Amino acid sequence: MDHVKPAEVLEAIIGAGADKAALGIRQMLVKGFLAGAILACATTLAFTATQQTSLGVVGALIFPVGFVIIILLGLELVTGSFALIPLAVLERKASFRRMLANFGWVILGHLLGCALYAVLYGLTITKMGTDLSHPLVHTLITTSEAKTLGYKAMGLSGLGLVLIKAVLCNWMVTLGAVMAFTSRSTAGKIIAMWLPILIFFAQGFEHAVVNMFVIPAGMLLGAKVSLADWWMWNQLPVLAGNLIGGVTLTGLGLYFSLKKKAFPAAPTISPVETGEGRFIPAPASRAGESV
Repeated sequence: MDHVKPAEVLEAIIGAGADKAALGIRQMLVKGFLAGAILACATTLAFTATQQTSLGVVGALIFPVGFVIIILLGLELVTGSFALIPLAVLERKASFRRMLANFGWVILGHLLGCALYAVLYGLTITKMGTDLSHPLVHTLITTSEAKTLGYKAMGLSGLGLVLIKAVLCNWMVTLGAVMAFTSRSTAGKIIAMWLPILIFFAQGFEHAVVNMFVIPAGMLLGAKVSLADWWMWNQLPVLAGNLIGGVTLTGLGLYFSLKKKAFPAAPTISPVETGEGRFIPAPASRAGESV
């Protein structure tokens, strides 16, 4: 059958987390680079669809194509790994140090991939910097400012808001990564992954890798956002929130709900002979006592 049982899914994602932690630096960088660029490309596709139809849900329906490509090709998306690798560490199939190494190198790869696509896409929609009339120029600028200056204007409440939106986002993103293991067919994997990613994008939650493209792209096009604004009011809290959401709501949530525990065997009850020659079961011993 195509469907994979939840208990088998749990074992599969633990194994996948261990494999990710064992990758070499070059693999992590290249896989992270490609994943960042592909997700950035899917983001501009979604923005284009939204601009053309004036319906945000249309962009949300299209955006998961990037996530699907990344997962099916076995590339590295750090937000998905936030749920998988910690479980491998919990099961002692990967070390904490290797987990941090994966996160760090893959994030660097994402930043490089998103930066390259931001430059190339910016040159495309501005006709090599000569025309700023393309509607996506305005979209990227306003989105970049909303994702940074919008939270900054709220102060501490803004930090709390961006953190919550990041937690909710990666709950869905990591569910998307996990759902890929619920089917043995390519079509089944695509459909299963598509659903949670659509949910996060349609509701405007905060995804760290998407923001690694959107905010710098807006800055390159003229958004009044500084590097400090980017990292303090979005990138760092979003990474933290994505990590919290991935580890707790998906990783540990599935682990404690699906992990099979070994229960102690029932005590052996030996018959005891009575004075009349009959045998009756002996009482079960309590902890610290002998029969």
